[in-house]
Amino acid sequence: MTLRMPPEWEKHARTWVAFPSAGYTLGDTEAEHEAARKTWSAVANAASEFEPVSVVVNPSDEKLAKKYISSQIDVVPIPINDAWIRDTGPTFVRNGDQLAAVTWVFNGWGNQGWANFDLDAQLATEIAKLVGVEVIDSSLVNEGGGFHVNDRGQLLVTETVQLGKGRNPKATKESVEQEMHQKLGTTETLWLKRGLTRDYEEFGTQGHVDIVACFAPDGRVLYHDQKNPNHPDYLVSAEVRETLIRAGVEVVSISAPETLRDELDYVDYSYINHYVLNNAVLLCGFDDPRDKETKALMREIYPGREIVLLDARELFARGGGIHCITQQQPAF
Repeated sequence: MTLRMPPEWEKHARTWVAFPSAGYTLGDTEAEHEAARKTWSAVANAASEFEPVSVVVNPSDEKLAKKYISSQIDVVPIPINDAWIRDTGPTFVRNGDQLAAVTWVFNGWGNQGWANFDLDAQLATEIAKLVGVEVIDSSLVNEGGGFHVNDRGQLLVTETVQLGKGRNPKATKESVEQEMHQKLGTTETLWLKRGLTRDYEEFGTQGHVDIVACFAPDGRVLYHDQKNPNHPDYLVSAEVRETLIRAGVEVVSISAPETLRDELDYVDYSYINHYVLNNAVLLCGFDDPRDKETKALMREIYPGREIVLLDARELFARGGGIHCITQQQPAF
């Protein structure tokens, strides 16, 4: 069995999204419910202009969801707890000339006390069966937002996710690498020490790499560069940059938004958490002066793709971004 996860910029058959239905993601008030539904649907609707999209919806919310999402989107009724499908959906890989789906163990981002995940733990398998592809189970507690791959055999992860006590307390770097290389077809691991500061608060993932750094199609690594020394991520950015350069990687600074705080704390707003589609990139926007210049920079990084800026503040207020709520299904 020779498996390979195609990088995100290779051609997709479709994109998967989930519709928020409960818990902190949906919020407590009607206004919060409306904001969540509109924000998730805006991402799905924008993606559907470039490739087929399927939205997983709790069966009881099917009628409601259709009020928000485009009629050209497939609605897929499956019971779910939450709407972060990058983490709960399958990791699609190629097994020779066939599509397959790796299903990691999902335990609510390290078995956090607030997380309900009995349904989400089954979602990857349910989607794989629906697509009609081979299911390849992994014993590793892991999520799709916790790693990136490129087409050069490289894997990008953070120590606090795959080696976290709430996920894989007995794991070593060697055991994680062995399992992930086998399932993803990678050969080299770039380990970052940690994620962004706010990601370690109550509703954080404890260090997902997909708001910190990602591969570019030309082999470079884009990294979140917080340039304001008053922000706690200033030191994180410096550490990430040093780690990657020491590993012999060419890096590209993606400046953090100028916004430093929201009403609660220092923000982890990040342009790194974008999603690459067929012929487009969905880029997180923050109504920030840096939005425009980052959009221009992304045109250079992803030539030939339209850069679509979407307001992601409601997503980040709930613990994630555009990349966190999307999952690509590669084309054949």
